[in-house]
Amino acid sequence: MEGKNKIALVTGGSRGLGKDMALRLAEKGIDVVVTYHSKAQEAQDVVTQIEQNGAQAATLQLDTGDIKSFDSFIGKLKEMLIVKFGTSHIDFLINNAGVGGYSPISEVTEDFFDNLLNIHYKGVYFLTQKLIPLINDGGGIVNVSSGLTRVTVPGSSAYASMKGAIEIFTRYLAKELGPRGIRANIIAPGAVMTDFGGGHLRADENLQKYISNVTALGRPGVAEDIGGVVAFLCTEDARWVNGQRIEVAGGMAL
Repeated sequence: MEGKNKIALVTGGSRGLGKDMALRLAEKGIDVVVTYHSKAQEAQDVVTQIEQNGAQAATLQLDTGDIKSFDSFIGKLKEMLIVKFGTSHIDFLINNAGVGGYSPISEVTEDFFDNLLNIHYKGVYFLTQKLIPLINDGGGIVNVSSGLTRVTVPGSSAYASMKGAIEIFTRYLAKELGPRGIRANIIAPGAVMTDFGGGHLRADENLQKYISNVTALGRPGVAEDIGGVVAFLCTEDARWVNGQRIEVAGGMAL
């Protein structure tokens, strides 16, 4: 079995959307490496669940906002790939890790801005750059944006700006990596009830009602709505989908 399956690296895979992505990728027969920032046990639980279903998985710690740590992380990743999976490369990179951050423009501080910048844009940019040599020809990259790049919600200017930058970066990845057969796409979830942003949607019934009213399918999203789309983008069925922004939001604010 070792070295047989394709391998996906999912950042922020210990919970929420990343966890569902990891589980759904494994259902497609893709082995998974999940990174976590601080929730080591939750990440290990995801690995256990994946392995119980017949795929291989492993965890690695990663702070996606700490760009200077990436070289060390990649060294550990290379070692793990050889020891655990019998290979030196991955096939898919899923840049999922992120944090929420909401503030009116008039109150955004430089520290607040820089934290979001490092995690959602600079970190994604340079982690991807450093991992490109490890991605097999014919593989793929899936980045994660937000419905907030299309729908304007006051308080989200900094966060949404970073996500808009990643949408453009994704198109450039698709163009520059096309000669190697590597596809790059981006998904844009709508409002999803997870721990994200301190679980503010899950805790606010009025907000849930508002989201339900502006969503064609009549409810907020849940993590299980999202992972299958990422898994699809990592299959042969999606081989001709490239450079695309796919909104996964139930028809929100149409």
